[in-house]
Amino acid sequence: MLEVTDLTVKYGEVVAVDSVSFCVEKGEIFGILGPNGAGKSSTIKAVVGLVDFEGKIRINGKPLSFESKNLIGYVPEEFMLIESLTPLEFFEFVASVRGVKNSRKIDILIDAFGIRSYVNNPIATLSMGTKQKVSIISALLHDPLLLILDEPLNGLDARSSRILKEIMQKHVERGGAVLFSTHIMEIAEKLCDRIAVINNGRIIAEGTVDELKELASVEGSLEDVFLKLTGQDVGIREIIDAIS
Repeated sequence: MLEVTDLTVKYGEVVAVDSVSFCVEKGEIFGILGPNGAGKSSTIKAVVGLVDFEGKIRINGKPLSFESKNLIGYVPEEFMLIESLTPLEFFEFVASVRGVKNSRKIDILIDAFGIRSYVNNPIATLSMGTKQKVSIISALLHDPLLLILDEPLNGLDARSSRILKEIMQKHVERGGAVLFSTHIMEIAEKLCDRIAVINNGRIIAEGTVDELKELASVEGSLEDVFLKLTGQDVGIREIIDAIS
């Protein structure tokens, strides 16, 4: 579904992503984990065509293009909404751009994420959590083959988080694919079929949770594995003891 080969992203002289390669297959949730500033969001922005890059990106066997972008549903880490519009106006705009003619899909998603009472208010007046729901709904409207979700659970209440996780699972069961970035290790451990750990712009480990545990020689949680692989486990106990 998604093939990324030798991807490099630079901001001036700064190399944010350094020769990264990975594949996301149909029917799987592929997670990208990394510390702040590791290159996760830059990788995702390159995949959706928001930043210049070197290397190759193919979606469903075709190079990244306007046509292939229509196969993507994208929830960015930072909102990309037209805040002068209401949610309903924004959904109708997205639907027209995406060629969605089934208005019932909009109603179903509005009710699923519980924002019916806000759909006629300007997006600028909405809470962070409600804006996140608007962003998620707009990404789902056209039934994309590939969902790309960058920290999609930020600001969501427990009910909406559960619904989104169920949607992700149903999506891959139907043959779709999900590229998923999160800092919540417990959720990544439960949801992701495979995980790539990125640090300093490079993928340092990739595989299932069990494969990552074996690689890191850790028998604990994915959080323990992640901290060990990224070298962030050193000194944690001393810091906690000092604070205590």
